Amino acid sequence: MGTLKLLFITNLLLLLRPIPLHSANTYNVGDPVTLFVNKIGPLHNPSETYQYYELAFCRPDQVVKKKENLGEVLNGDRLANSLYKLDFAVNKTQAVICQQKLNRVDIAKFKDAIINDFYYQMYYDDLPLWAFIGKVEDESLTGDNKGPKYFLFTHVQFNALYNGNQVLEISAFCDPSHVVEIAEGVDMEIKFTYSVLWNGVSTPYENRMDRYSRASLQPIIHKTHWFSFINSTVILILLMGLLTVLFMRHLKNDLRKWSIGGDEEEEKEVGWKYIHGDIFRCPSNLPLFSAVLGCGTQLVTMVAILFILAFIGVIYPYSRGTLPSSIFIAYILTSAVAGYSSSSFCSQYAEIGWRRSALLAGLLFFSPFLFTGFILNILASSFGATRALPLGTIFVIFLVYTFVSIPLLILGGVFGHRYNSDLQSSPVTKKCPREIPSLSFYRKTPAQMFLGGLLPFCAIAPELHNLCATIWGHKIYTSPGILLVTFIILIILTAMLSVGLTYFQLAVEDHDWWWRSVLRGGSTALFMFCYCIYFYFKSNMSGILQTSFFLGYSTCMCYAFFLMLGTVSFQASLLFVRRIYHAAKSE
Repeated sequence: MGTLKLLFITNLLLLLRPIPLHSANTYNVGDPVTLFVNKIGPLHNPSETYQYYELAFCRPDQVVKKKENLGEVLNGDRLANSLYKLDFAVNKTQAVICQQKLNRVDIAKFKDAIINDFYYQMYYDDLPLWAFIGKVEDESLTGDNKGPKYFLFTHVQFNALYNGNQVLEISAFCDPSHVVEIAEGVDMEIKFTYSVLWNGVSTPYENRMDRYSRASLQPIIHKTHWFSFINSTVILILLMGLLTVLFMRHLKNDLRKWSIGGDEEEEKEVGWKYIHGDIFRCPSNLPLFSAVLGCGTQLVTMVAILFILAFIGVIYPYSRGTLPSSIFIAYILTSAVAGYSSSSFCSQYAEIGWRRSALLAGLLFFSPFLFTGFILNILASSFGATRALPLGTIFVIFLVYTFVSIPLLILGGVFGHRYNSDLQSSPVTKKCPREIPSLSFYRKTPAQMFLGGLLPFCAIAPELHNLCATIWGHKIYTSPGILLVTFIILIILTAMLSVGLTYFQLAVEDHDWWWRSVLRGGSTALFMFCYCIYFYFKSNMSGILQTSFFLGYSTCMCYAFFLMLGTVSFQASLLFVRRIYHAAKSE
């Protein structure tokens, strides 16, 4: 038992390690600052990355890999020491790294990397920098009709900025005047050099990460964000106006008819009021339905936590490994929310089944995601990519899920069962459910899913493009504030459409609204997935590894949105149904 507690504490500390805010390292002039080399990969395939020393760069006698936290490993980072000596505030010119002998295999690897637009990434004082490995000159540029030529960059120019005793900014530039033409079939000896230029500035240290946001927010991107915001706002206002007019006119008339006396009670029961004895009937497959609500509530809570972390500065552009760590920790800690929500809802209708619903809530999203990650990990391992997780990391994830997530899930389920709130609605009065009349095609589930998903998707489509470009690109195209506004608009639109479509459904005496409200709310995720496929074909991504990672993670992301929006849609419809039947009962 003591060993289990020790493992639990150790892994929890390992998870919490990447949480600190920006580090503020200070140096004196001439102090050594380690430049870590990280990874290489094709520019257009962000998931296809390999370790830096897979190519025959100058390497130390002993390569020492930096100890990485969980988020860095999940992000594919593999930092290691290098021969670059970038002492603080010390300029260097044409410093020689090494005289490297390249055999035919090394030349072939460099040529293949140049053909596929390989870049490399480094870190200096926790600041990322990138540069290309080489360039290709087409036959039209060379003019010798011998085909394209391949040139390897041999000199790197580092430009660094500092304020007092702190590093503010650094960039790498490969000098096109220092190149060597490479050709397969011959051995070569190449001298690699570098230069460093330091400049002092007055920019505060707290603003040093602003550069990575400014570099991507060109004027056209600002216009796109404004268009996205205005587009979403207009759709929201129009929909609010439409639903307001609908409810003010039709619901008031319905309630007025309900309150008018008559000779027979059946004469005053029309439309949605006629099915008051079936409207709160227990939904089919209650444990699974409760699990969907529990998992969706957990994911919504997790997204809220991520937004809070982004606004307080824990998550910021190119914060190495912080975002994957934050997502994993937030998901683990919100397992209690999933257990509580699912068992609480299930217990309102049945004394048994809440345990099954809580268990399903914990597996409903994690199991498909784990299966997808397992397949992608095998594929990445076969390619030798850095996205492949080491066995130690897999073991840590398993331990944390077993000793943290599952107990929290069970604890939340127990609390949800014991302290569930009774359903505030009229009880079921009919033993047998009323037969649902024949419905037109536009009132059936597929048509309602199409309408319920299309309008919210149209409101978020421009920002979805920016989000995909951020995830599957190398630049920051969006900000937490814009994402938060877009997410709130998406939630409001989903809830309002769900309320309107639920009313139309009940008006034709169709009381089977439980599952349909989840499906029409979550259908926005289907449109999102279709757009992801469109985005892939419009991009320059290629190869089985990148394609598999894109499809796998895009599917998981859209599935998460399906659960979240389906939960929001049902909760909005449930609140509406309780309200109108309570008002009708009061009349």
